Amino acid sequence: MYNIYVTFKCLPGKREAFVERVRREGILDAIRAEDGFHRYDYFFSEEDPNLLLLIEAWESYEHQQTHIAQPHMAALRALKGEYVESTTLGEFDFK
Repeated sequence: MYNIYVTFKCLPGKREAFVERVRREGILDAIRAEDGFHRYDYFFSEEDPNLLLLIEAWESYEHQQTHIAQPHMAALRALKGEYVESTTLGEFDFK
């Protein structure tokens, strides 16, 4: 299993709109239909109204790399400019 987290610092007041737009555009459904998919979930920070956490789990690193090359991910990257100020990511293991 290959797990990553992505933290989005959203523009003020844009966090929920970003997630809704990703859902409405069909990007979440496309991601969840990909080969090797296990988890792709957004979590809202209770403390920071502009912070959004994404947890991804894939069968392997190769599956995740194939995922980021998909056309729907290019669409997601294009949307980020309207909603997201910065992004950080990292890997982790579930213990």
